[in-house]
Amino acid sequence: MNVVSESANNVWAIAWKELRIYFQTPTAYVVGGMFVLQAGIWFVLDVLSVNPQASVRPFVEEAVIFYILLAPLLTMRLLAEEQKMGTMELLLTSPLRDWEIVVGKYLASAVTLIVTLAFTLYFVLMIYVYGGPDSGPVMSAYLGMILYGAAALAIGLLASSLTNNQIVAAVLGIGTLGFLTIVDELGSRLGGTGKEIVEAISIDAHFTDFTRGVVDISHLVYYLSIIAVFLFLSVRAVETRRWR
Repeated sequence: MNVVSESANNVWAIAWKELRIYFQTPTAYVVGGMFVLQAGIWFVLDVLSVNPQASVRPFVEEAVIFYILLAPLLTMRLLAEEQKMGTMELLLTSPLRDWEIVVGKYLASAVTLIVTLAFTLYFVLMIYVYGGPDSGPVMSAYLGMILYGAAALAIGLLASSLTNNQIVAAVLGIGTLGFLTIVDELGSRLGGTGKEIVEAISIDAHFTDFTRGVVDISHLVYYLSIIAVFLFLSVRAVETRRWR
């Protein structure tokens, strides 16, 4: 029990440190503001100007495309900067475990993302004021946005763990997320088993059902698996630094 409590305290300490950095620098405000602005534009174009009675689905499906930029920009600094500034060695020689470092930094980025998403609830309120949406699809859509974003952050964190250059980390993250987002377009041109395989790895294809009010266990497993695998790889990448 003491070990679990100690680990939880270590993870929280790292997460709190990173959260303070996020909100004491322009990063969270600029990146979050860009996301909310982009979501607002899609909200006006896809909902208000087309059908005020519509659900959140149109603007939500467009808004998550911005995750390709949002997640890498939020995570590019987390491990790459530690390596560039030489503070990674201090972390690795401290009593902190490698997984505590990774999970703590990941949680900080996840909280920042959720805070950003909270501002988009204003658009949902407008739909309720001027229309009559079904609450089920609204809640499932936001669950999907959180899972999609959490998976994207895990991918971005791995990119940050592989280099000491923030720009390179951002490019790696954007490239990986971009591929996983558009790969389902390739699947639509294939047939049979090839199409099923391609769609199975598409991060975007697993999101669509959430916007329809469908919470499929296979989609939950997909996003949670992406998070687990990429965090595991990030821990392994950090461990390799210990032996250099």
